[in-house]
Order: sequence, then structure tokens, then C-alpha cells
Amino acid sequence: MRFSRAITVVLLLVASALAQQQTPAASQQTKDNQNAPAKEKQSAKDKKESSARDKEDVVRISVTLVQIDAVVTDEKGRFVTDLERGDFEVFEDDRRQHLTNFSYISTEPTPREAPSTPSTRSGRNLPLVPPVRLRPDQVRRTIALVVDDLSMSFESVHFVRESLKKFVDEQMQPGDLVAIIRTGAGIGALQQFTTDKRLLYAAIERVRWNMMGRGHVGAFRRIGGGAPADGGLGAEEFQRFKDETERAREDAFSVGTLGALNFIVRGLKDLPGRKSVILLSDGFELFRAREQNYKVLDAVRRLVDLANRASVIVYTIDARGLQTLGLTAADSTASMSSQEVRRQVDNRSDHLFNSQGGLGYLAYQTGGFFVRNTNDIAGGINRVLDDQKGYYLLGYIPEQSTFKVVQGRRKFHKISVKVKRAGLRVRSRTGFYGVPDEETRPAETPAQQIVTALTSPFTSGDIHLKLTSLFGHDPKIGSFMRSIMHIDARDISFSEEQDGWRKGEVNIVAFTFGDNGQVVDSEGRTYNLSVRSDGLQKLMDQGFVYTLNVPIKKPGGYQLRVAVRDARTERVGSANQFIEVPDIGKNRLTLSGLVISGYDLSKARKTAATETADQAAQQAASVREGAGEDVEPMTSPAVRMLRRGIDVDYGFLIYNAQLDPKTKQPQLETQVLLLKDGKQVFAGKVNPFNAGEQPDLKHIPATGRLRLGSDLAPGEYVLQVVVIDKLAKEKYRLATQWMDFELVK
Repeated sequence: MRFSRAITVVLLLVASALAQQQTPAASQQTKDNQNAPAKEKQSAKDKKESSARDKEDVVRISVTLVQIDAVVTDEKGRFVTDLERGDFEVFEDDRRQHLTNFSYISTEPTPREAPSTPSTRSGRNLPLVPPVRLRPDQVRRTIALVVDDLSMSFESVHFVRESLKKFVDEQMQPGDLVAIIRTGAGIGALQQFTTDKRLLYAAIERVRWNMMGRGHVGAFRRIGGGAPADGGLGAEEFQRFKDETERAREDAFSVGTLGALNFIVRGLKDLPGRKSVILLSDGFELFRAREQNYKVLDAVRRLVDLANRASVIVYTIDARGLQTLGLTAADSTASMSSQEVRRQVDNRSDHLFNSQGGLGYLAYQTGGFFVRNTNDIAGGINRVLDDQKGYYLLGYIPEQSTFKVVQGRRKFHKISVKVKRAGLRVRSRTGFYGVPDEETRPAETPAQQIVTALTSPFTSGDIHLKLTSLFGHDPKIGSFMRSIMHIDARDISFSEEQDGWRKGEVNIVAFTFGDNGQVVDSEGRTYNLSVRSDGLQKLMDQGFVYTLNVPIKKPGGYQLRVAVRDARTERVGSANQFIEVPDIGKNRLTLSGLVISGYDLSKARKTAATETADQAAQQAASVREGAGEDVEPMTSPAVRMLRRGIDVDYGFLIYNAQLDPKTKQPQLETQVLLLKDGKQVFAGKVNPFNAGEQPDLKHIPATGRLRLGSDLAPGEYVLQVVVIDKLAKEKYRLATQWMDFELVK
């Protein structure tokens, strides 16, 4: 492979003496199992009534059916899964309802239900494991870990960060789709739902104390601290003024927290799996001085209704842990009377109780639970995960009055579920506003269609896309990210023939986000496509490529999200990819993006040097066509749909290899790995790498070839290359890069 010095992403693969010819051993074929429909433990007649359950939402609120979920445990907290319809009673506003739908849904994973999601943190001398990209049918649980940095104290943030790292390292399971979201930062691209643990680690690094929030350094506001600058007010009146100002500020931030949760729940609505929000917070007050905090309470009720309609359970964890309510070393009471000190300590106790009440109420109303008075936040998260094993789905036909409008308002209806069997406990959603789901779903505008596609954690939709993002570095222009997107032209609608031409129109929107969730680069264009009628079939077969180039000013995690919309049919597709940009200036071993192709690009060298991946694919295709060979555009670096038995060429650049002081040459070793569903199916030999006579040993091109075994099972694969620098310090001597491809029959 040749590498352009002006553009350092590897784009042209050439045969060389360094190429490896290796064939993966036969791998046992495994079927791609879809999430099995919910496991039902019920009588025969109940099975018939719930047979269509898989096509329904978990929770529905419509004029024909109100459907809720319930979790039942015994006195020791163990799940009870053998109940039948007659064991339940459901009440709406204290009126008993006749159950028309009943089933038990198991969400426990089966051995072959979803691919593994290995940790990207491996041993010091082991390569990082590429993430597994889940299909919607493989998602078992969708979990939003929400860090309420609008309320959180400095000390709470520290313990929350450590707990989040433990979750990603040890508690995240196969089939989990996860997001880590801060209430004070909005919803950035790095905070979207993903299985990529690199992205989650990047989100954890952004969890810091929000100085603009209402959280203090400690769990509670400091008592005392000097005489009041009263401006004519007495000490007592000035203290009252300070308390009222602080309460108003806390209420504003509490409403902000609930607003962020509202947005998150809306994003969860159309995602698959058992959906839950785990809110880590220092709490908010629904009641104060025995009076309702109506502004916050109204926001909670609306959030509860939205969560119930979106089938989202909210669990809450008090991030403050176990607290002492007396005086602390930070308090200053020298100028205060004993009565004033007692009043402030009582206020502190009341605040803890009331703020915990808000967290408990939110969890209870959505069928979750509240974890409090424990310093083991990771243990609290584990309790939540254990609660995701299964649930009962109960449905009834509502009365017409349920959705009646009275004086321009919809009534909030209370729901209660009871179990007749003694010694059992049931948790379920507790209410909803009398608004049918159909009225809560406004028609989507073209802009909303694009936004929905951009925020989806899944690739594609009605328009099939293939996105390839590659990191590269050039001594003159610095680091950059080059992305190529292949669009399947068969998904684009073209007009009827007019004067020998067919026309179409597509809207393309692309956003690049940094690790703080902020937009680094964006692009939006409308393309009017014109193709001669006799060339339409060729376009349909090959598709077309869209290229993006984004300069990167500083290292970090970046994510590209792209959406394509067909203006004629309003069909939309999307794709996204995460890229880690290292700090080249630290002089550590680093690899560029990995380019792979299913045909020999070395022939292209005879005609012209090529600098971009899409150009490489086109050049190779033209060479093959000229040679009388069949053109295979689907095996290009942009698409990577390969067949068994084919030779796969791959290439990349090696940056910052250490040089031997005597020979002025690097001492490198390389290895190639092949993975499917996160599991290794082939490991090549560790071979010494000969850099040859390169003018720039800080930017060394590397190539290789791998033959895919004829008995490999079709499906999604990842090709991973590993480079070892024997001259570097042990901590920095290994670097890896990978790229996915699809193996077809």
C-alpha cells in the first residue's frame, strides 16, 4: 500500500514482501439469534390472548387498551414468575378493572441471545477489544445513567465517577445499550446510547463538579461563615432573605434537572429493550415546610406520565450516601447562638428528608425504587440491574370517562396493582394523564425526521448507509478525520424518464461532535441527482460515495453522525462512528485508521497514485474493468461486503515508532486478528515488521493480506491489527486499530 505524504490516511493497498498470507481456521457457524419473544408462564388461554404481544409497546395508553407492567417479588426480594391472571387485581381511581391482557415477560439473557460486550480495558500487554455493534433485536436492556450535576456536590461527583467506571468495567452485560448523560450538559453526541465502552469512558471523563449548579463542596450548605452584610436588615431578616433566595435557586435547578430527564425519556421512547433511567442525584424537594412545591411537583407529574407512556422505569440513587446531620468541620458557628445553630441543623435534616422524598416519589411513580443512605453507589446500580430480570404485562379496556376533558384539562388517573397471594410485593406504574397515545404523537416534519435519525444509536433505516471514518496525521496539516459514506442508490427514488434522464433529490446532514458533546463541524447539503436512463442500473448496483474531511485541532474522542433523506419519498437513513484521536505530539506508538478492501488494489499503482479511499475504490474498479475482470464495488473500502474465500488487503500508517540508536531503524512486530460478535475466531502469527527504506520513519506505511476461510459463517466481522514496538516503554509499546466488514454468502 502506498501512503500520500500530503494526506496520511491509508488509501491504496499494494502487494509487498511484507504482506501476510494467512487463512483463518474454520469457525463453527452460529445463527444470529433475535431476542426471543417474552417468556410466558401462564395458562393456555392467556397465551392465546397475549400472542400478539411482541408487536405491541410494553406500555400502552389508548382508548382501546391501557397496558402496564408490574414486578413481583417475595419477602426476600426474589422474583416471582409463576403467577397467573387470577392472582392480580388492577384499580384505576379505586375502581377495579377487568384484565383482558396478561403475560410474563422474561428479559434474562440466553447464552446465544446477544453478542458479548467485552471491556475495552485489557491487560497492559493485550490489545483493546473492538466494540460490538448491536442490532435492535439484540438489545436486552437500554440503560440511561443520568448524572445530575445540576444538583451534585463536589464530594458526590467523586464517588459517582468511580461507580460509573465500575459499571462500565464490570457490570455492563451483553445486550446492554447504555448512555451516560449529565443534566447540566445537554445531550451531546458522546452521550448517546451505545455499546462502545470507549465512548462511555469519554463521557465519564466529562463528569465533573458543576460550579454553576446548586451543589456545594460538601453534601450540605455550609452553616455560618461571618456576619451578614445586611444593608440595614437585621441578622434574622437577612438570614430569611438568604434562605428564600437559595430555595428559589434550588427550585430553578430542580426544574432544569426534570426538564433534562424529560428530554432523555423522549429519546428512550422508540428504543428497544427493557428501558430504564438510573438517576444519580443529591435530590430535589417536592414538599417544604409541610407545603407542596407546586412548580417542581407539576414537572415531576408530567415526567412520570411521559415515562409511563415511553415504557421507561426510573430508579433513583442518593449520591450523597450516608450522611451525618450534625455540625461539620466546614461549619462556622462562633457568632451564632445555640438556638440559631439548632435551627440550622434542623433545617439541614429537613432538607435531607425532603430532597430524598423527591427522589423516592419519582422512582415509586414509575415502578422503580429509591436507593438511599448507602455509600456503595456501585452496589445500588447493581440492585437496579438485578431488577431487570422480568415483569408481568397487564392490560384492561378503559372506560370512556378516562379520556374525558373537564374544563379544558385532562385528569390524572391513579393506578394500583395488587397481588392476592400472601407475602408478595408488587411494584408498578402508578398513574397517567387521560390523553391517548395517539394524541401525543405529532406529525414529523422533514427536520424532525433528520433529528430522529441523527440521534438513533442504530445504523441506517429505510436508506442503507455504510460509514467509514479514519484518523490520520500529516506533519504539515496536523491530525484530521476523513469519512466516506456509501449510499445504496436502490433506496433512492428517481423520477420517470424525461429526455433520457432520471432525477432524484437527497438531503445529507452530518455532525461531528467532540468529547464534550459540542459540535466540532457540521455540514448540510441538498443534492439533485441526474443520471442517464441507460446508466441507472449501474448506479443502482454500485451506489455512490459522499466524502467528509474534518481537521482535528486537539486529541480526544470524536463521533460523526450522518443522516440522509430522500426528498421524494421522505425515507431516512443514518449512520454513526466513534473515532479516538491520539496526541501525536506525545511521541507514543500510534496507528492511523485501517483501510480494508476485498480486491487487490496493487494494480491501481500502475495507472496513478490515489489519495482517498473512494478514489482508490474507483481506480481499482477501472483497472479491473480494463483487465476484463468483474467489477465488485461492494468490496471497496467504503462498503466492505466480502465473500468467503476472498483475499482481503489492508493497510495503515504507523506513527512514532522508536528507533534503535545504532541502526536508526524501528523494531516492530505485527499481528492480525479476526473477531465475530466480540469473540476471536482467528489470530495470526506475531511477525517481525520490516520498515524498509522509508524517508520518514515517523510515518511508516504498513500493508497486509488475509484470506477469509471458505467455511466462515456469514455475518458481521471485525479485522483488527496489532503493532508492538519492542523499543518503547512497556506501557506504550502496543497500539491497535480495527475496521468492521460484512461477510456474505
